[in-house]
Amino acid sequence: MIRDSIKAAQISAMKAGEKERLHTIRLILAKIKDRDIELRTAETTGDDDALVTDVLQKMVKQRRESIKLYEEGGRQELADVEKAELAIIEEYLPAQMGEEETNAVIAAIKAELGADSIKDMGRVIAALKERHGQQLDMGKASALVKAALA
Repeated sequence: MIRDSIKAAQISAMKAGEKERLHTIRLILAKIKDRDIELRTAETTGDDDALVTDVLQKMVKQRRESIKLYEEGGRQELADVEKAELAIIEEYLPAQMGEEETNAVIAAIKAELGADSIKDMGRVIAALKERHGQQLDMGKASALVKAALA
């Protein structure tokens, strides 16, 4: 489980005295804990790895946006901190699909659902997220689906 590997990494970072890595891992664990608290009232929680992956993907997206804003604002030192955090967070994400593999999966789903116009984009995205959500950046995948249906 991803959660267990993150907790083990926290312990090893503490023992090794890696302060920056430890800080980032603690941020990850705090976000996961926040999500656990949100889901306490939910009737079904789902797969734990899916939950952790979702949290990590959101953190990656936030870091990328922050890096872009910091670089545009001329704050390279803050962008570098975000880049270091991003690299650590990405270590715990499952391997992401490449663009060619994503296009192949989109084509298969498109054929399976009989999708042929942009009106079917929602159904294709839903099927794609259900089957491969942990392995995809849905923002990029959405653009690929739109291109495939246009």
